[in-house]
Amino acid sequence: MNPFEQKPMNIDDTIMDWATVYPKPYDKKTVDPYTKLRIILMNGVEVECALFKHQFHRNCYDNDLRRELALSRRVEQQQQKHINWLKPLDETQLETTIGYEHVAVDLTAWLAQNEPDSYVRQALDFALLEDFDHLYRYSNLLDLDSQIPSQQLVKSYVDITPGRPTIAEHRHPFDSVKNPTDFSKADIRTKLNTLIITSGEQQTMNFYMNVGNAYHNDLGRQLYLEIGMIEEQHVSHYGSLLDPRATWLENLLLHEYMECYLYYSFYEDESCPNTKAVWELHLNQEIAHLHKAASLLMKYEAKDWRQVVGNGSFPSLLKFRDTRDYVRRILGSQILLTADRESYKNVTELPPEHDFFRYQRIVNRDVEKVASHAAVSQHQRKFGVDYRAESQPNPVKELADRSIDNTEIARTAKAAAQAVR
Repeated sequence: MNPFEQKPMNIDDTIMDWATVYPKPYDKKTVDPYTKLRIILMNGVEVECALFKHQFHRNCYDNDLRRELALSRRVEQQQQKHINWLKPLDETQLETTIGYEHVAVDLTAWLAQNEPDSYVRQALDFALLEDFDHLYRYSNLLDLDSQIPSQQLVKSYVDITPGRPTIAEHRHPFDSVKNPTDFSKADIRTKLNTLIITSGEQQTMNFYMNVGNAYHNDLGRQLYLEIGMIEEQHVSHYGSLLDPRATWLENLLLHEYMECYLYYSFYEDESCPNTKAVWELHLNQEIAHLHKAASLLMKYEAKDWRQVVGNGSFPSLLKFRDTRDYVRRILGSQILLTADRESYKNVTELPPEHDFFRYQRIVNRDVEKVASHAAVSQHQRKFGVDYRAESQPNPVKELADRSIDNTEIARTAKAAAQAVR
C-alpha cells in the first residue's frame, strides 16, 4: 500500500467527538496478547508524535506553521487517549507492565530480523536481551505478590526466563551513545525501525517514570525505579541512531509515515473487531496528516516527499509472530556483550579501569539491595525456585539453575571468562 496514492480526508474532519475518543475497553481475560501489544505500541507512537510536535512548535518561529502543528497535534492527543483508554479498569499496573515488556521483546526481535543495516541490527539484538530479562524480573514479582503466573497473560507467545541479568545492564552514560544513521542513504526499513523502537522504548520509560512510585510495596517500587533507569539507557541507545541532520519538516513527514505504516500493518493483522475499527479510523486520519506534512515540506523547504521516503510504498508489514527461537539464539551467542562507547565488547575484553566497572562499583555497592536481584531471590526463598515459563531450557547453562540468581555473568570479567570456558 502507498499512502500517498490514497485520497486524504479533510484534515479538519480528523477531529473526534468525546463519544468517539472514549472507547470500549478490551476484556483482559480473553484479549489476544498480540492485540495488547499493538495497543501498547501505538500508545507509545502517539505519545512520541505529540511530544515531537511540541518540540517542533517550540523551535519554530512561523505561527502559520505552528498552527498546522497544533491542529494535527490535537488529533494525535485524541488518538493517544482513544488507544490508551482501551486498557480496562480491572487490569493492574503490574499486569500492564508485563504487556510492556512483552512488546519490547517481540517488537525488538521482529525489527532485528527485518533490519538491513548491520549496525542497527546489532543495537536491537543487544537491548533485546535486556528487555527479555525485565520480563522475567517483573514476572517473578507478579507471582510473588499476587500468585498470578505471567504465562496467563502472555500465553505461549514468549518465554519467561533470564536474559542478560538486569544488574549487568547498569552502564556508564557514555556507553549509551551510538553512531547516528545517515537517513539520506538508509533503507526506508531502517528509518522506520529506528523511529518505531525509539518511540516504543520511550513510552516504556515514561510509563515507569510515572507509575513506578505507585506500586503497593517497597520491593515493587524499587524494581520499577531500577528498570526505569535501564529504559532511560535504551532511549538514549536507540535515539542516538536517529539522523540529527534530518530537518524538522523531514522528521514530521517521517513521523506521519511511520504512523500510517503501523496503523495499516495492525489493521491488516488485527483479530479483535473493536480494535481493528480503531486502527482503520486512525489510519484514515494519519493519511490526511501525511499529505499535509508533504505539502508543508514542499512549501517551506521546496522538497518533494520522495526525497525522504522514496516511492512511498510500505515495506513488509509489521506482524507480531513467535520470536522465541530467535531470542534464544541471540541470548546464547550474545549474553556476555556489554557496551563500549559506540561499539560492543565481551566483558572479558574490557580493561579493569573501564567505565563499566567503575559505574558498577558506584551503583551496585550492595548486590543484595539491587531490586532486580531481590525480586527473584525472594521468590526463590519463598517457593524454592524462581518463576519461569520456558518452551525449552535456558540456552545459557549459567542461567539454568532455578534456585540461584546469577548476578555475576555478563557483569564481572571473572564470571564471563568462566562462562566462555
